[in-house]
Amino acid sequence: MENVVPVISLRDVMMKYDEEYVLRGIDLDVYPGQIIGYIGPNGAGKSTTVKIMLGLVQGYTGSVKVLGGDVASGNVEYKRKIGYVPEVAELYDMLSAQEYLTFIGELYGLDKDLADHKARRLMQQFDLEDVYYSRISSFSKGMRQKVLLISSLLHNPEVLFLDEPLSGLDANSVMVVKEIMAQLAAQGKTIFYSSHIMDVVEKISNRIVLISEGKIIADGTFDELRNKNMEGSLEEIFNELTGFHEHREIANKFVSIVHEV
Repeated sequence: MENVVPVISLRDVMMKYDEEYVLRGIDLDVYPGQIIGYIGPNGAGKSTTVKIMLGLVQGYTGSVKVLGGDVASGNVEYKRKIGYVPEVAELYDMLSAQEYLTFIGELYGLDKDLADHKARRLMQQFDLEDVYYSRISSFSKGMRQKVLLISSLLHNPEVLFLDEPLSGLDANSVMVVKEIMAQLAAQGKTIFYSSHIMDVVEKISNRIVLISEGKIIADGTFDELRNKNMEGSLEEIFNELTGFHEHREIANKFVSIVHEV
């Protein structure tokens, strides 16, 4: 995208654990208003990439810039402008949703009263106003996920990192969250979305980046990827590009074992 400054820029990013490379030269520019579907097999390097951009992982080589700042510089100011929903998060179970969300809002620099006011109204939109003052320990998985989503958006971030954000949500809530993402992107927010649910990635992303064995092997819109690979669904494209063709054979063997008497 000419004359548009990337919100995220990665250059030749490499990372290894115990002498084994997890990332092998990632080059990626992400721009305002994009919903990036970041997909790949387990162990491909997805979570490592995200954690590096969040400043949670060190020891990589290459350049990583988020909102114009070099992540390696140690300046954490950019973190005030990002939101994050991890795949697995430990919430403070003994706190109420009100206490937790107000605390998170203050961490991001919001006035306590403003954080409380916004959090209560956002909980109301998720039909959770009645449990705003209840302890999180009493919440279901879906309710916890909604609290996480609210905590990531409370401070109106410029960039949102989402790792399996729809986990545990009912069908109606999934529709709401997908629409929230679409509206945020239309306002110029950037969403970096990682999931194993291919049909959701296919529907919500305006750009899909596929990583395998630490390298980006595909990058484009769903239509562009489909035209290049002559496949129908994103799941089929994924299997084609990652070389995984044994799913039917494995399923057949699994089912045959189930039927053994």
